[in-house]
Amino acid sequence: MLKGADTRSSYFSEMHWKSLRYFNLYRFCIAALLFISAVLHPSPFSILSPDRGSFHLAVTSLYLLAAIFSLTGLHYYRRRFNMQLSLQVLVDVLVLTLLMHTGGGLRSGLGAMLLVTLAGAGLVGQGRLVLFYAAIATISVLFEQSYRAMVVDFEVVDFFQAGLFSAGFFAVAISARLLARRVIINEELAQKRGEDLRNQTLVSQRVIEEMQDGILVLNRSGWVKQHNPRAEQLLGLGDPSERKLINYSTELAQGFSDWCEHVTDVPMLVRAPASGMQLRARFVSTDSSERDVLVFLEDMGRLKEQARQLKLAALGRLTANIAHEIRNPLSAINHAGELMREESRGRVNDRLLRIVLDNTQRVERIVSDVLELGRRDRAYREQIDLRKTLPILVNEYTVKENVATGVVQFEFQGLATMFFDRAHFYQVLWNLISNALRHSRGMERSIVLRVQDGSLVGWVDLHVIDDGEGVDASHSEQIFEPFFTTHSLGTGLGLYIARELCDANGAHLDLTSSKPGADFCISGRSVE
Repeated sequence: MLKGADTRSSYFSEMHWKSLRYFNLYRFCIAALLFISAVLHPSPFSILSPDRGSFHLAVTSLYLLAAIFSLTGLHYYRRRFNMQLSLQVLVDVLVLTLLMHTGGGLRSGLGAMLLVTLAGAGLVGQGRLVLFYAAIATISVLFEQSYRAMVVDFEVVDFFQAGLFSAGFFAVAISARLLARRVIINEELAQKRGEDLRNQTLVSQRVIEEMQDGILVLNRSGWVKQHNPRAEQLLGLGDPSERKLINYSTELAQGFSDWCEHVTDVPMLVRAPASGMQLRARFVSTDSSERDVLVFLEDMGRLKEQARQLKLAALGRLTANIAHEIRNPLSAINHAGELMREESRGRVNDRLLRIVLDNTQRVERIVSDVLELGRRDRAYREQIDLRKTLPILVNEYTVKENVATGVVQFEFQGLATMFFDRAHFYQVLWNLISNALRHSRGMERSIVLRVQDGSLVGWVDLHVIDDGEGVDASHSEQIFEPFFTTHSLGTGLGLYIARELCDANGAHLDLTSSKPGADFCISGRSVE
C-alpha cells in the first residue's frame, strides 16, 4: 500500500503542490477578511447582515482555523493531493453557502466567491474532479435557495439567478480545467526542452573543454568573456578583472582590431608571450545580440608535429624498401664501375665511369640519410658541454673533409651547455657545417659557431653563420623541405634531417638571417 501511495504521490510534480499552496494562501486571505468583518460588526465595513453577528463570527473563525490548518499541513504532508484539495473545496462551499444564506441568499454577492473558488480548484485540480466540485456547489446553492423559498418567501427570480450561477459553476470549472491542461502541457514541454537544452549545453561544454584548439569569446571591446582550458594554457589567462586581450597578446589584439575594421576569413599567425608558442588565430563573428566574436587558436607546433608524424610514417615505409630495393642494385652498379675503372679504356670511358660512380655515391648518401632519419626517435639526451664538444667535432670535420684550419671559428658566451643526443648532435652540426662550407667563401673565419644564452630562461642558442650570399627570400621556407636543394651536388635532405633531429631532442632549428650570409640557429635546453 505504501509503495502504491508513493507512486501516486510522485505523479504530482512540485508545480502542483506549489499551485495548491497558492490556492490555500488565497483561502487564508479570504478567511481572514471574513473573520475581521465579523469581529468589526456592526461597523460600516461589515458585508454581512447585522442580526446574526455571533453566527458569522463562529463560522468565519472555524473557516480561518481550517485555512490555517490546511496551509500549515502542506509543509509537512505531501501526499493524497486530490483528497486534500477536495476537502478544502468542500469546506469553502459549505462556509460560503452558510454565509450566503445568513446574508440574504445570492443577493449578498457571496455566490461570486464560489465562482472564484471553483476557478482556482479547476486550475489546481486533476481530471473530472472539477466537475464534481461544480456539482457540489450547484447542489449547495439550489438546496439553499429551496430552503429559503420554503421558510422565508418564494421568488422565481431567485431560482432563475441560482440557475445562472449553477451554469456558471460548470462553465468556470470546465474553462479553468481546459486552461490548466494547456498550461500543464506547455509546462511539460518547457521542462523537456529545458532538459534537452541542459544536456546539450553539458555536451557542448565537454566538447569545448576537450578540444585541442583554444577558443575565446570576445566582445567588440576586446574583453575575454569566455574561454576553454586550452586557451588558458596557450595565452596564460589570469585574473578575470584583467582579461582584456591586449594584456595577453598585443599581436592578437592588433589582429582583432584589424579584423573588426575589415572582416576576413584569412587566419593570422601570432606568438603567445606567456607560452612562447606560435599560434594560428581565426576570427568568426556570431549572431548574438552583443555581436560577440569567436577566436579559434591552433597550436602550430601541434599541427607541424602531426604533419611530421605523417611524413615519418611515409618515410618509415619507404626506408623499409630502400635497403632491399635500392641498396643491393646500387652496390652492384658501384662494384661493376670499380672493376671497369681498373681497365683503362681512354678518357671518354674514364669520364663516363666517374659520372656513374659519383652518382652512385650520391644515391648512397641519400639512402644513408633517409635511414638515419628513420632512427630519429631513438634519442638519448645528455648534457653536452659545447666548449669542449664543438672544437673536437670541428677538428674531426676539417680533417675528414680537408678543410683549411681557421675557416671555422668559435664564439662562446654564457653557460654553453645543451641537452641533446650526442650522435644526433654530431649529425646536425655535420650537416649545418657542410651546408655553410658549400655556400661560403672558404676563407679564414668564413664560418662562425656562436654560442649564447637563449631568449627564454634555461635555453641556449647555437648559431652557424657563414659569409656566403645568403638564402633567397623565396626559398626561406622551402630549404627545410625534403629533397629541396639549390646545389647540383646536394641531396636536399641535410637541413631537413637536421631540423627533424632537433625536434626529436626538443630543440628548434630556424633560419634567423639570410643576408649577408646565412645564420642557422639551434635553440635547445641548457637545463632539464
